[in-house]
Amino acid sequence: MTRAVTLALAGAGSRGTVYARHAAAAGAEIVAVADPVAARRSRVAAEHPTAVPYEDWRELARLPRQADAVVITTQDADHVEPATRFAELGYDILLEKPMAVSEDDCRRIVDAAERSASIFAVCHVMRYMPYSKALKEIIDSGRIGEIVSVQHLEPVGWWHQAHSYVRGNWRRSDESTFMLLAKSCHDLDWLVHLTGRRVRRVSSFGGLAHFHAGNRPEGAADRCLDCPVEPGCPYSAPRTYLPMVGDPSWEKWPLRVLTEDVTTEGVTEALRTGPYGRCVYACDNDVVDHQVVNLEFDGGATAAFTMTAFTPLDFRQTRVFGTHGSIEGDGARITVHDFVTGASETIETVPEGGASASDGHGGGDRGLVEAFLDAVRTRDPGRVLSSPGESLHSHLIAWAAERSRLTGETVTLEGSSHAG
Repeated sequence: MTRAVTLALAGAGSRGTVYARHAAAAGAEIVAVADPVAARRSRVAAEHPTAVPYEDWRELARLPRQADAVVITTQDADHVEPATRFAELGYDILLEKPMAVSEDDCRRIVDAAERSASIFAVCHVMRYMPYSKALKEIIDSGRIGEIVSVQHLEPVGWWHQAHSYVRGNWRRSDESTFMLLAKSCHDLDWLVHLTGRRVRRVSSFGGLAHFHAGNRPEGAADRCLDCPVEPGCPYSAPRTYLPMVGDPSWEKWPLRVLTEDVTTEGVTEALRTGPYGRCVYACDNDVVDHQVVNLEFDGGATAAFTMTAFTPLDFRQTRVFGTHGSIEGDGARITVHDFVTGASETIETVPEGGASASDGHGGGDRGLVEAFLDAVRTRDPGRVLSSPGESLHSHLIAWAAERSRLTGETVTLEGSSHAG
């Protein structure tokens, strides 16, 4: 009988607990949890009784290796130290995206992973969705010929933008990172994966159009619970969060980001006193709420990517244009148009849940964790769909796009074959 893979958890917030649940369901054993918040440690220990609690990842890292692998889901700016230290200790590593919030730190992490020969995976969950696998197989089969261009939309969702990027932990680039890296490195990585080509040139435009004091309604209060115009506001915190109470999927995310007390009383108190009850026009946010990115790949194919807050929270929508056919996909359904026969075929991929983190990213969360565990068991890094170098490349695209947005210049990536 094969021994269960043992995992340590460095960071027990919403993402860490989700990955731990998927790992346990796949037969892994959670043997350690490190988090400075006692309630989070206690919740993980209640779900996984074999998990020894530690108040900080450093406490765990001072010991000899305690598990086969570690899942690192600390805050984005706090990835580099645990990732490099656990690599030195010989742990296999599952690292939440983004890898880090500076290019130098991303390179440090990749160098450490490659020196240690660890199984190393960044949580590019979109690669692992059943939908993505089906779409990739169609493209790789040559059915639509050579890819010429791609249109790709990330519909962030109006309330999700307000939750995470206006009121929440990723609202300020100086405290976390810029929006494209925090939210859309998923998409940049996915486009590289889908096309099978590296990006050589990038241009980008975008900004903070809506969520600032200049758009504050007359008479609006600093908090939704005190606000006379709240009933007509699309970004009302009570209307967003209180209907989620009692739904286990929403309790995992986003409610537990607000409070450990996910009752009506607990959530209301969090809205009264915490950051998630603030008026979206009276926060200290500075990340963009809309951005377009133009990509030129090796070989000349292009992609146009749009990230926008002003949508429902839904699956990404993609159109792929090839020389022999084209594809339209919406995260669940793929329609292939054949230019030779004129026929169209629609393929239903049946995603596992919805598009949000509470729904497991359409099966991507589970697929990622199972692939990582397979790689750890077999010592085959090929079970992971992105190498350290590939993850670094997708992160570098994000920095190139942000430089372009700020300077108005087209940016050529390092190592590009393009001479212009």
